[in-house]
Amino acid sequence: MTQAIALIGAPTDIGAGTRGASMGPEALRVAGLGTALASRGLRVEDRGNLQGPPNPWQPPVNGYRHLAEVVAWNHAVHAAMLAELETGHLPILLGGDHSLGIGSISAVARHCQRSGRRLRVLWLDAHADFNTHVLTPSGNVHGMPLACLCGHGPPELTGLGGTTPALDPRVVRQVGIRSVDPGEKRFVHEAGLEVFDMRYIDEVGMRQAMASALAGIDDDTHLHVSFDVDFLDPEIAPGVGTTVMGGPTYREAQLCMEMIADTGRLASLDVMELNPALDERNKTALLVVDLIESLFGKSTLMRTT
Repeated sequence: MTQAIALIGAPTDIGAGTRGASMGPEALRVAGLGTALASRGLRVEDRGNLQGPPNPWQPPVNGYRHLAEVVAWNHAVHAAMLAELETGHLPILLGGDHSLGIGSISAVARHCQRSGRRLRVLWLDAHADFNTHVLTPSGNVHGMPLACLCGHGPPELTGLGGTTPALDPRVVRQVGIRSVDPGEKRFVHEAGLEVFDMRYIDEVGMRQAMASALAGIDDDTHLHVSFDVDFLDPEIAPGVGTTVMGGPTYREAQLCMEMIADTGRLASLDVMELNPALDERNKTALLVVDLIESLFGKSTLMRTT
């Protein structure tokens, strides 16, 4: 049976420190994401964009910027993602900033709990996103989603999926990390997150890093990929609000996506932090579409499997 893909737009930069990620979903559509997926033999259903409060662009209150608005957007994301998962569709959340990963992955975790499947989360990002309102230098919630998912944050977010925490840190694998705040770094170590940072990738190569990150996945595993576009080196992907030099090259990123595809277990996806306002003629969106095609089986070489 043909796999059904549901595209869900979440046009907000509510958790970010730079405006523009709200235009990310449309940039991906303009770059031909739906057509590209359909060309892979997938049935693509674009659900349009979710609705939520506007960005008030206010300073932090008690360590959080726009907390009420972030909660509202994540409730919308959670409901939409869960509805698609429950009907057997593979949802792709088109962000939007990475604070939306709280609602998305809470829904995935709830679905796995109901279906009795094991969850593995691949967090492809330049940043650990493991800040709290005490540790954060900015109050931007897009720097806190993984901490919230692991139970460290306001109850309105940590309990979004019905259980707190939504995630056991042991199911997470972070790849491409190269920018972590000092207090956040200590917290990541204390939580026991498994991190394949850029130094590790430099030392052993992307192939070995991904083999380790994907180890243990089997037919009973629901693999969720949370892909922050700033995972990529800004030389090839300038259209993000928080660029960090020294990220994966085009070929390293392709290998990463192809190895995920080879598992055959990808079951949900976030595409986060694409900022067309900072891009060059939609260059980054076109690259992201190319990489998503590889996630769904496009290979550089002719292969028999």
